[in-house]
Amino acid sequence: MTERRTPPGFAARPADPERWVRAPEKPATPNRFTARLTIDVTPALRARLKVAAFQRGITVADMLRALLAREFLDTSGDVP
Repeated sequence: MTERRTPPGFAARPADPERWVRAPEKPATPNRFTARLTIDVTPALRARLKVAAFQRGITVADMLRALLAREFLDTSGDVP
Protein backbone atom coordinates (compact mmCIF):
# COMPACT_ATOMS: atom_id res chain seq x y z
CA MET A 1 0.00 0.00 0.00
CA THR A 2 1.12 3.51 -0.63
CA GLU A 3 1.46 5.91 2.24
CA ARG A 4 -1.05 8.76 2.35
CA ARG A 5 0.33 12.26 2.51
CA THR A 6 -1.69 14.59 4.70
CA PRO A 7 -1.96 18.13 3.36
CA PRO A 8 -1.11 21.01 5.68
CA GLY A 9 -3.94 22.07 7.95
CA PHE A 10 -6.02 25.22 7.65
CA ALA A 11 -3.81 27.18 10.04
CA ALA A 12 -0.51 25.57 9.12
CA ARG A 13 2.58 27.65 9.77
CA PRO A 14 4.44 28.96 6.74
CA ALA A 15 7.76 27.28 5.96
CA ASP A 16 9.63 30.58 6.29
CA PRO A 17 7.71 32.76 8.79
CA GLU A 18 10.21 35.64 8.65
CA ARG A 19 9.80 36.07 4.89
CA TRP A 20 6.03 35.60 5.15
CA VAL A 21 5.67 38.36 7.79
CA ARG A 22 7.86 40.81 5.85
CA ALA A 23 6.16 40.13 2.50
CA PRO A 24 4.47 43.22 1.06
CA GLU A 25 0.69 43.24 1.27
CA LYS A 26 -1.19 43.01 -1.96
CA PRO A 27 -3.73 45.82 -2.40
CA ALA A 28 -7.32 44.78 -1.80
CA THR A 29 -9.81 45.07 -4.62
CA PRO A 30 -13.39 46.10 -3.81
CA ASN A 31 -14.65 42.51 -3.62
CA ARG A 32 -11.51 40.85 -2.28
CA PHE A 33 -10.10 41.45 1.16
CA THR A 34 -6.78 40.29 2.53
CA ALA A 35 -7.76 39.34 6.09
CA ARG A 36 -10.66 38.40 8.31
CA LEU A 37 -11.35 39.75 11.75
CA THR A 38 -13.24 37.78 14.38
CA ILE A 39 -14.94 39.62 17.22
CA ASP A 40 -17.06 38.44 20.12
CA VAL A 41 -20.41 40.18 20.50
CA THR A 42 -23.44 39.34 22.56
CA PRO A 43 -26.47 37.95 20.77
CA ALA A 44 -28.36 41.16 21.54
CA LEU A 45 -25.64 43.34 19.98
CA ARG A 46 -25.46 41.04 16.96
CA ALA A 47 -29.20 41.47 16.47
CA ARG A 48 -28.90 45.27 16.72
CA LEU A 49 -26.07 45.26 14.18
CA LYS A 50 -28.12 43.17 11.75
CA VAL A 51 -31.17 45.42 12.12
CA ALA A 52 -29.11 48.60 11.64
CA ALA A 53 -27.42 47.18 8.54
CA PHE A 54 -30.75 46.03 7.10
CA GLN A 55 -32.28 49.48 7.66
CA ARG A 56 -29.34 51.05 5.81
CA GLY A 57 -29.59 48.56 2.96
CA ILE A 58 -26.08 47.17 3.43
CA THR A 59 -24.49 44.10 4.95
CA VAL A 60 -23.12 44.00 8.49
CA ALA A 61 -19.64 43.43 7.05
CA ASP A 62 -19.87 46.54 4.87
CA MET A 63 -21.20 48.58 7.78
CA LEU A 64 -18.36 47.45 10.06
CA ARG A 65 -15.74 48.08 7.34
CA ALA A 66 -17.00 51.66 6.98
CA LEU A 67 -17.00 52.14 10.76
CA LEU A 68 -13.43 50.86 11.11
CA ALA A 69 -12.22 52.94 8.16
CA ARG A 70 -13.83 56.03 9.70
CA GLU A 71 -12.40 55.41 13.18
CA PHE A 72 -8.91 54.31 12.09
CA LEU A 73 -7.90 56.75 9.37
CA ASP A 74 -5.08 55.91 6.99
CA THR A 75 -2.02 57.68 8.39
CA SER A 76 0.54 56.34 5.93
CA GLY A 77 1.43 59.89 4.83
CA ASP A 78 1.90 61.23 8.36
CA VAL A 79 5.36 62.11 9.62
CA PRO A 80 6.14 60.85 13.14
